[in-house]
Amino acid sequence: MTGKSKRRRKPPAPEGSVFQRGRKWAYAFPGPPHPLTGVRDRITKSGYETEDEAYEGMAEARKDLVTETYVKPSRATINDFFEAYFPYIRLTVEATTASNYEVAARTYVMPIVGKRLMQDFVPSMVAALYEYLLAEGRQKRDTNGEMYALWKAAQAEGREIRPREIADKVGLTYAAARRAVRRYEVGRIPKPYEPGLSAKTVKTVHIMLGAAMNVAVVWKYISVNPIRSVKAPSVPRRNHNTWTPEQMVVFLDYVQHHRWYALWVLEASTGVRRSELCGVELAAFDLAKKLVRMAITTRVIAGGKAVKGTGKSKKSRRPMALDSFTCGVLAVHFHQVEREKEEWGDSYQDHGLAFCWADGRPIYPDTITEEFNRIVDFLGLPKIRFHDLRHTYATIALRTGVHPKIVSSRLGHATVAFTLDTYSADIEDLDRDAAEAVIGLFLPSSARGLI
Repeated sequence: MTGKSKRRRKPPAPEGSVFQRGRKWAYAFPGPPHPLTGVRDRITKSGYETEDEAYEGMAEARKDLVTETYVKPSRATINDFFEAYFPYIRLTVEATTASNYEVAARTYVMPIVGKRLMQDFVPSMVAALYEYLLAEGRQKRDTNGEMYALWKAAQAEGREIRPREIADKVGLTYAAARRAVRRYEVGRIPKPYEPGLSAKTVKTVHIMLGAAMNVAVVWKYISVNPIRSVKAPSVPRRNHNTWTPEQMVVFLDYVQHHRWYALWVLEASTGVRRSELCGVELAAFDLAKKLVRMAITTRVIAGGKAVKGTGKSKKSRRPMALDSFTCGVLAVHFHQVEREKEEWGDSYQDHGLAFCWADGRPIYPDTITEEFNRIVDFLGLPKIRFHDLRHTYATIALRTGVHPKIVSSRLGHATVAFTLDTYSADIEDLDRDAAEAVIGLFLPSSARGLI
């Protein structure tokens, strides 16, 4: 080795160039060789305001290539992505979830930002979309409000307005107008129209977009899911509308001879979902063991049609113990179902359902809600939704000392934390009782007479 130090060779400059394209700047450089053919595609992107921004863009693209997160520039729009996404989710998720996602996208996303490029769908655009939805995002006509305005105006004029007139003026069916008039007559009036969506609805859009953009990343429409950098609107916690045990007794006493008496009793004693009631099969019950395996099959509404489902989650597919009274009522109901099978013979439409019409036809889920509302209005009970019977069961169970873990399991919730978070506002008095009970254990004797 000579005394002269050996010179180090400088690494070759990265291939590529930055150049002007019209008034904007662009970059271009050869990509990596194809693993099979060895051909190197030319990677290019334009639209940068300055030369420095173009160089920075090229450096970022090179880094993404090394980490295999590079996404080729594309002119695909948000609408283009969703039209490819909808057929995919119809095959991979529950029918009701797929339908809800599609409705949310078509109603609240595609009409507003659908023509924008997918690669422009960045966190700032998502945040602006949420802000718009909260302020003025309601897209659908308020047909219920329109019908109520016509009915209320007729009442003020002292004249009778028939459902047919309402249907013709609003452009709905006679049946829809007739149901609306019945609601108004018993005090079920629509809430005042607001142009903005509720925080809960926007949060639903947020959940849908999070799932959709995960797929968009996998499909190489975008490199990063922008929803991860944006928080959903905060949904105010509210108390649920529930009945007292005494009000539940009034309802159950009245429906003792109703065809769906066993359905009402099962709902009151377990708090299962409406979809579970509509889809549960006779085979799911073992009355000898006082047990039912719930949510193995459900019946849900997707796209306006009732379809078969398999429960919301793995937690919803659960065994549930039944009490002696509920088992007795179910036994009588099942005997009735068997008699109807014999009476209808070959005409019986046997779907194996525990709750159905006399000829075996499935019950449309909304029909249960409509019948429930009719009975509630007739009895003059506090107006709650059918789903609020589930909340009624949960709050009564927690108040009577059933362990939250058991309540959570019977309801099919994902976690006990979700159950407690959902119902904490309904059982504030239990929190106060707990505070008094604990302090009573170690209160100084001098202070015992003060509480």
